[in-house]
Amino acid sequence: MDFITIDFETATAQRDSPCEIGLTFVENFKIVDSKSWLIKPLYEEFNSFNISIHGIRPRDVADKPEFDVLWNEIKPLIENKFLIAHNAGFDFSVLRKTLETYNLPFPELEYSCSYIFSKKVWFGLPAYDLKTLCNHNGISFNHHRAEADSRATAELVIKAFKKNGVTSKDDFPEKLRTQIGKLYIGGYKPSGTKKYIRPKV
Repeated sequence: MDFITIDFETATAQRDSPCEIGLTFVENFKIVDSKSWLIKPLYEEFNSFNISIHGIRPRDVADKPEFDVLWNEIKPLIENKFLIAHNAGFDFSVLRKTLETYNLPFPELEYSCSYIFSKKVWFGLPAYDLKTLCNHNGISFNHHRAEADSRATAELVIKAFKKNGVTSKDDFPEKLRTQIGKLYIGGYKPSGTKKYIRPKV
């Protein structure tokens, strides 16, 4: 089972303000690499709330490339791959909005949300944020930096897949009750919960 986990940190509440991206690469249920890139966002002012979460300040990204330059390096790594994010609704909206802002076409890829399918794996937890799930599974990490969060997500996903016997994307509808999302040139299909229809008796 091969996949890439992705995480963004943003400078402001605007979804097209990424200031860091992290990717972790998993092959055959093993983490083989993880990377992160600081990004100079379009917005010069950072929101103080966002800084309080990730600690990234304008001076840290002043000499870093903007997203459209960095995209030449990122796109080949994720094109036609299977990506997973914890709260994919956020991370993939950051990707989409930023690509739209720079007038760049969407890549072709499939994706899923570990926040959604974790609810099908670990029942009855008080919350399903990344920190709670990692604490529950004995995974330690430096929360709210993109590489650390993407790596922790990868560790969590590996445990989830092994627990529920997931060996391919074909298992998602049955074993995780989750539909796989897609990005493609011109649009996207969100990842979400597969509705369970009770059989008639």
